[in-house]
Amino acid sequence: MKLAVYGKGGIGKSTTSCNISVALAKRGKKVLQIGCDPKHDSTFTLTGFLIPTIIDTLQSKDYHYEDVWPEDVIYKGYGGVDCVEAGGPPAGAGCGGYVVGETVKLLKELNAFDEYDVILFDVLGDVVCGGFAAPLNYADYCMIVTDNGFDALFAANRIAASVREKARTHPLRLAGLIGNRTSKRDLIEKYIEAVPMPVLEVLPLIEDIRVSRVKGKTLFEMAESDPSLNYVCEYYLNIADQILARPEGVVPNDTPDRELFSLLSDFYLNPRKPQVPNPEEELDLMIV
Repeated sequence: MKLAVYGKGGIGKSTTSCNISVALAKRGKKVLQIGCDPKHDSTFTLTGFLIPTIIDTLQSKDYHYEDVWPEDVIYKGYGGVDCVEAGGPPAGAGCGGYVVGETVKLLKELNAFDEYDVILFDVLGDVVCGGFAAPLNYADYCMIVTDNGFDALFAANRIAASVREKARTHPLRLAGLIGNRTSKRDLIEKYIEAVPMPVLEVLPLIEDIRVSRVKGKTLFEMAESDPSLNYVCEYYLNIADQILARPEGVVPNDTPDRELFSLLSDFYLNPRKPQVPNPEEELDLMIV
């Protein structure tokens, strides 16, 4: 099974991805997480350091693919999760999507894909150009990380459009939304009324999730010394269980940008006032 995790930049995709990878490993699956971001920090909370990237390794081998071995690019992370970082071109030069394609090509030549039950692509920000939509070409499911804010849902809608486009050529499905760092879900509910899709989980604003990123540890690793965090791990285990059940998923029908803008802004600009009960109606009810 191949998963692609997308979402607005800074929304917590990498932290979420790492914890989902560990949750899948806890369920007995052999997992490979591939970071698809030039800043190559997707797997930081799994390994505790910035591992060398595919691009770094290929450059050191003068791009002789035949000289690259699995141990040159695959690093073992917490919980037995294997980790790869695609890396990227220098800022302002080249295409990050091309690097993702070369990463997949190299891993296929190393027969790495055949050794895993689950491969998870953690993809940079909310860029949905052809290049960074490339992981969707290989994925069975896409998961979108969002919060209850306008910008993140706007990005989610653009990603949903990419899923719809890619689903034309192969059996890709949107598994659903993952709400992250949010105490409310009113805007999320408003959005999925317009663009029906499952909500896999909504994680509240938990400080330890943010701290885990700084510490370079997953919540599962932190829970080993602090069992009070076990309840947080249950959120990720729930997501893993839903994915392993191979949900039907959806091919979303994204809403046009201007309609989405009006839908979400109107929710706050023109809130519906609660209806004031009619005293006469209340009296009739009391008599009945």
